[in-house]
Amino acid sequence: MKYKSLITFFSAILMLCLPLSAQEEQEQVASSQDSLIRDLQQQLQEMKLQRILMAEALDRADRSAQLDSVAQARRRHRVDSLRLITRGAPLIVDGDTLLILYAQKGGMLPENRVEAAKEKIEDIGRQLTLRLDSVHVFDSDFFTDIMAGEEVILTITDMDGLWLDKTRQQLAEEYATIIQGKIEELHDEYGLRKKLWGILLAVIIIVIQYILIRLTNRLFRYWRKKLIRWAMGVLKPISIKDYELLDTHRVGIILLNLFNILRISVIILQLFASLSLLFSFFPETKTITITVLGYIWNPFKDIILSIINYLPNLFKIIVIYFCFRYLVRGIHYLANEIENGNLKLNGFYPDWAAPTFYILRVLCYSLMLVMIWPLLPNSNSEIFQGVSVFIGLIVSLGSTSIIGNVIAGMVMTYMRPFHIGDYIKVGDTVGEVIEKTVLVTRIRTLKNEIITIQNSNLLGSQTSNYTEAAKVYGLIVHTKVTIGYDVPWQLIKKIMESAALDTPGIKKNPKPFMRTTALDDFYVEYEINAFTADAKNMTRIYSDLHQNLLKRFFEAGVEIMSPHIFARRDGIDTQMPSDYLTPPANN
Repeated sequence: MKYKSLITFFSAILMLCLPLSAQEEQEQVASSQDSLIRDLQQQLQEMKLQRILMAEALDRADRSAQLDSVAQARRRHRVDSLRLITRGAPLIVDGDTLLILYAQKGGMLPENRVEAAKEKIEDIGRQLTLRLDSVHVFDSDFFTDIMAGEEVILTITDMDGLWLDKTRQQLAEEYATIIQGKIEELHDEYGLRKKLWGILLAVIIIVIQYILIRLTNRLFRYWRKKLIRWAMGVLKPISIKDYELLDTHRVGIILLNLFNILRISVIILQLFASLSLLFSFFPETKTITITVLGYIWNPFKDIILSIINYLPNLFKIIVIYFCFRYLVRGIHYLANEIENGNLKLNGFYPDWAAPTFYILRVLCYSLMLVMIWPLLPNSNSEIFQGVSVFIGLIVSLGSTSIIGNVIAGMVMTYMRPFHIGDYIKVGDTVGEVIEKTVLVTRIRTLKNEIITIQNSNLLGSQTSNYTEAAKVYGLIVHTKVTIGYDVPWQLIKKIMESAALDTPGIKKNPKPFMRTTALDDFYVEYEINAFTADAKNMTRIYSDLHQNLLKRFFEAGVEIMSPHIFARRDGIDTQMPSDYLTPPANN
């Protein structure tokens, strides 16, 4: 009805405006009405179709919004559940934490995103020139990019905003402000102005260092002359007892070398300081400055800290050392008292005092070393322990015979088979003991030969001590002669005993005595025995005894012949000196 009234209204207007005949007018009006009706009907159909399409679009939009809200709620719930266990990837530039990303972008992890952003920020900030308004935000349908000119620094997603309860546009604007501030800060530090200022300061430092080196050399030359003049008047040779270790000239040379080393050390310290300052003027070389200063300071710091941390153990070592030192002194005092005879212990000989003291001293110092060893620096390290085991293995393998000799020397000390100065016989060696050590014993023979015998060999050999026997019992010297049956044994006894008494070194009491030791087919064997206390001169005593026997026999007209010559001879002269060829006295 509404459309029909409109048609009638337009038809009336047309009829008033056009002066036509009634019939023509009616025909025109009828045709125009039909045309208008058709157009209006077509428009009506199109409007109905559009309304249907709009209804369907609205319905789809409502359903999509509902789905989006559900998905958004699910994502938010998932993010809330991950907040407590997800640490995020911080974007750290030049030591400053600018932001933290939690979400991935496609297959790119947050760590990779912040690493790429860091490289781009540093590259842009370290340029010599920079437009301060170059950082901006570009928003697209699904992402928001933080850009510097045409280069994308960081892309923000909806998930990034969801993690921080913001839209990605808000988060991008916030991050863009932070990034732009950091880029400006980097430019202030790495820009052209900073470079030019650093070069100027570097030139100044180089000039100052050159002047310092010249002044240092001049100052040390001046003090070197002073040192030489002082040394010429004050220095004295360095001597150890009677040995002159260093004369005055060599001492002066050593002082001058030390003085030169001091000069070079001062210059090197100056160069280290200058290099550190030069490197500190440029941000790219600041790490080198820290490294160079570390080369100088870190060793001193480590040494000082090590000393401070080691002080408690050092005090323990000092206490242990002094305790054992005074313990050894006390043992030494007792040993001296026993050795001098002031202190007597039953069954303990005075000559045991010195070796016992040495043994106890070794045991005490060994125990002290065992107690100190764990307190030494790095004693628990594997290298220290390995070296200790290696040294112990070498000592144990290479000192088997040495340990045997040491043990043998200790055993012989307490066996007391001989002392220094005793006249002994070991195997075929006869002589005087001149030295006893923990490893060997040295004997001087009758021919002044020095023979060294290992203590282990000496312990396993039979030893005769003539000096000890001469002191306690009296040593018996003896020799044998063979006389024919025609001479009375009483005469032989008188001759041999008188010859022994005439010998220097033979004791008068007990008296010498004779023994008849054999009755052979052609002769009688007689042996003279005499006591002496002089074991060292046994060779001389034997020589004098033999000379006296010859003299006494010759004086008595007794011929000493061996072994198969009779007293009655057929044409053989008597075997005696012509001075003694007189008839024997009748006794």
